[in-house]
Amino acid sequence: MQNHRFMRRVLMLLSWSTSIGAAVDCTTVTDLLSVCDTFISYGSPDPYPGSPCCEAITNLNLMTHSTDNRRSLCGCLNGLITTANNPNYTAIATLPGFCGVPLGFTVEPDADCDSYISFNLL
Repeated sequence: MQNHRFMRRVLMLLSWSTSIGAAVDCTTVTDLLSVCDTFISYGSPDPYPGSPCCEAITNLNLMTHSTDNRRSLCGCLNGLITTANNPNYTAIATLPGFCGVPLGFTVEPDADCDSYISFNLL
């Protein structure tokens, strides 16, 4: 049931992101990352390519089809790091590496997303 709900969100997200071309919405990012909550909160189990958590990271990467979207995603992820209320908040930064999904930027709280990120097919 949860996987089915996740897939509906992904399909809605993909249709939304390709139809309006707007910047990535942080609520959408948070919703997608909700399948990674156990890892983000407890640091385990490690996500792996193909897992629901890594599929969410892959879908986030698919949303970043422009420089503005990539910068928005960077800001959302960095914002989540600084506001996370748990001891493993840096787990968010490790998700792209675990999943083998290059986002084109380093997830860190003090990153200047507006100045150094440009769209680049990785």
